[in-house]
Amino acid sequence: MTALSPHLRQATPVVAARGEGVHLYGEDGRRYLDFTAGIGVTSTGHCHPKVVAAAQEQVGTLIHGQYTTVMHQPLRRLVDKLGEVLPAGLDSLFFTNSGSEAVEAALRLARQATGRPNVIVCHGGFHGRTVAAASMTTSGIRFRSGFSPLMSGVVVTPFPTAFRYGWDEETATRFALKELDYTLQTISSPADTAAIIVEPVLGEGGYVPANRAFLEGLRERADRHGFLLILDEVQTGVGRTGRFWGHDHFGVTPDILVTAKGLASGFPLSGIAASEELMTKAWPGSQGGTYGANAVACAAACATLDVVRDEKLVENAEAMGKRLRQGLEAVADRTPGIGDVRGLGLMLATEFVTEDGSPDSETAARVQRAAIDEGLLLLLCGASNQVVRMIPALVIDEAGVDEGLQAWANAVEAGTSGAGER
Repeated sequence: MTALSPHLRQATPVVAARGEGVHLYGEDGRRYLDFTAGIGVTSTGHCHPKVVAAAQEQVGTLIHGQYTTVMHQPLRRLVDKLGEVLPAGLDSLFFTNSGSEAVEAALRLARQATGRPNVIVCHGGFHGRTVAAASMTTSGIRFRSGFSPLMSGVVVTPFPTAFRYGWDEETATRFALKELDYTLQTISSPADTAAIIVEPVLGEGGYVPANRAFLEGLRERADRHGFLLILDEVQTGVGRTGRFWGHDHFGVTPDILVTAKGLASGFPLSGIAASEELMTKAWPGSQGGTYGANAVACAAACATLDVVRDEKLVENAEAMGKRLRQGLEAVADRTPGIGDVRGLGLMLATEFVTEDGSPDSETAARVQRAAIDEGLLLLLCGASNQVVRMIPALVIDEAGVDEGLQAWANAVEAGTSGAGER
């Protein structure tokens, strides 16, 4: 008999039969409130009617028109629609399938455009599992161990993770920028540095937002030294943080923007955006791929962008995110084992700690399992899996938020009962 790899373990015991909006339904008929959204992918909810209709129509017309062989209208429409939401000046696009592929495309472009070998990454960042992307990932050893040697030319600099350092945000930011300057003096000279890549909110690293001073500091140093600023918006893009792009909170524009996940409501699609001037510096033949910009995925992405605009899902993510955060903070206020609540929009997390402030992965896991019993699906993140994250679809309403908060309160009570007696 054949079977899936034993390492493809599901975070929940649910065998999903169907999805609708913010809910998944198991084969046993039970309804679950899905606060995982396919790890931030089903931005418009499960099976949004307009996305379904667009995909169904496209399947009956053209499933795959390989985009370095022929052009197709869904791709043209998608380019036009993204032009309406991309930062000014980022007017050239390249599409592929996964976040990892897009990150590696951004790295390749940066190296080819600058002629420099090194890339600086921020400690705690997650950029994917393929070799180059994993080499740039420092959110946990599980993503990068066991297949060394990894790609050379990667240099790690601190991210202003104030809670982990035990500092206020200003102190953590000042430290991170000072250490970046020291890195440029001691490890990777500006003349060797092609780019710095960072997530506006650390994803697998624990849902830690950046801040304006930090990103402005990166932008200033990139301009001063002539390297590129790459923002990995794989998880933070398409409205997730209550702005269309995560970096919109901070007033900083990247040289290269990476997008994926919520772009096509569950269909595999990712891409990078840069200025035409920068994109022309890619070497001939360096951009391509068999399945990139698949016609059905592009049609779904066009419908997704229409739904996000027409249903005002960015604004909804901001409003529902505030409501959800207030509820999470209320639970935290009465739970000694919760050390921090953080995030932006509908990208929120709760970190569990022991009495001495150390990461408490055991309690986080118990709470996540208890939430399943309450009909709420959640995921863990953080270096020790001590953080429980919430990423519901952007279509969630007040009733869905309140239902999730009640289930969360029950799960926290169940998961923390007797925790101090371990």
